[in-house]
Amino acid sequence: MAETSNDTPWTVMRLLEWTTDFFRKKGSESPRLDAEILLAHARGCQRIELYTQFDQVPEEEQRVAFRELVRRRGEGAPVAQLVGYREFYSISIRVDENVLVPRPETEHLVIEAIDQIKGRMSDRPNPTVLDIGTGSGAIAVAIAKSLPKTQVTAVDISLTALDIAKWNVENLKLSDRVTLLQSDLYDGLESDQTFDVICSNPPYISQSEYDELPTTVREFEPRGALLSGPDGTEIIARLLTDSVERLNDGGQLIIELSPMIAGACKTLAEQNGGYKEIHLIKDLAGHERILSMQKA
Repeated sequence: MAETSNDTPWTVMRLLEWTTDFFRKKGSESPRLDAEILLAHARGCQRIELYTQFDQVPEEEQRVAFRELVRRRGEGAPVAQLVGYREFYSISIRVDENVLVPRPETEHLVIEAIDQIKGRMSDRPNPTVLDIGTGSGAIAVAIAKSLPKTQVTAVDISLTALDIAKWNVENLKLSDRVTLLQSDLYDGLESDQTFDVICSNPPYISQSEYDELPTTVREFEPRGALLSGPDGTEIIARLLTDSVERLNDGGQLIIELSPMIAGACKTLAEQNGGYKEIHLIKDLAGHERILSMQKA
């Protein structure tokens, strides 16, 4: 991004155009958006403000910062990690290399959880929710922020992930309604603790799928939050078995999964015998993404 021989200035527009083309060649699925987010971060402004600054020439300090961000993005680093946050369910969620970057697909899990909770509030005015494998806390805080009478317990086996979740909970002033615990599924909970809704975005990637993941995911996001085992169903199978006794009567279990194992997971739920009204929910791309069921 040095000046050319004709001294054409590196305006905001020119930087965006060059970087968009660079990211496109690197295989980014959203090259223009990536460029805008990183340039806005380097300039310390909102992304929308760039649209009124196309003719401006960023200061050298801003260009140096932007070049470094572009370099790291070109190497595969996720944009969310570079800027330190990702918008999820209209909430700014802090992220780093210790947690998964929240995906738009996971918002379908939040929507299903909120719908199920609202449907029970006439009988359960202060519903309880468990978020298993909370990571950044995105699911837990989205539910708590949307439903002020809900108490959420969020667990994760990773202490470094819980540090990020704690920051997000405190930043959103939800510490009175979101409890964070280190736990491998239910191991860290009280033996008699039960919930109205249990939701989870667990590791569900098989080894063969993991080996084919893009570099931006495989080399920059935590392996333990992605890889389930040879089949991809291993953690979900544990959830299906252990959750029956942890749900209140009529409680709902909601799990995000890979479309590649959706049918197998639905079959596991049906064979369990502890659930009814078992159904799959599709994401905006038409892929079966969420498995939802009621305690029988």
